[in-house]
Amino acid sequence: MATLDRRVRKSQAAIKQAVIELMHEKHFDQVTIQDISDRADVSRRTIYLHYLDKYDLLDKLIEEQIGEMRAVCEQADEDADYETMGEVWFEYFERHHLFFSAMLASKGSPFFRTRFLAFFLEELRRPRDGGPDKGRAAIDAAEEVDDQFLGAAIVGVVEWWFKHERPLSPSVMAQRLGALLERNLVETR
Repeated sequence: MATLDRRVRKSQAAIKQAVIELMHEKHFDQVTIQDISDRADVSRRTIYLHYLDKYDLLDKLIEEQIGEMRAVCEQADEDADYETMGEVWFEYFERHHLFFSAMLASKGSPFFRTRFLAFFLEELRRPRDGGPDKGRAAIDAAEEVDDQFLGAAIVGVVEWWFKHERPLSPSVMAQRLGALLERNLVETR
């Protein structure tokens, strides 16, 4: 049974890696199950054993990455400031740069951006420095506008970083992003 589980995990990892590599080469809509099968060196049947279609595969891949990011953020100190959280984020992006560059800088999935933004909106609503937990509290329309603006700004900064092939280190990016968030949050709250 352990051998089967190991083979399943190995096949799924190869399939996911193949999708990421192919998305660096062409738009996701042009990627076929046969392309994935050939690149991963698995049969089409193996892919269909694990996924309904390529969209299900992409959805599960995105959900896995967002889930891992969420878990990493939850392990961070609740009192962490935005610069510290930025370090957590950018170090994670650096470790998973092939995935994020495929999603953001190359011919990635437009629907990833929506889920990525939703992740940052959740993060912005988490309590920082002893402040209130906006995720559970009622958010008024003005705060929603602020959060949307800041969330979209974070996604834009991350996109810029990948599109320019990560010209600054994760720590410098975290410092700049943390300073921008702190300045904007202090002025708007």
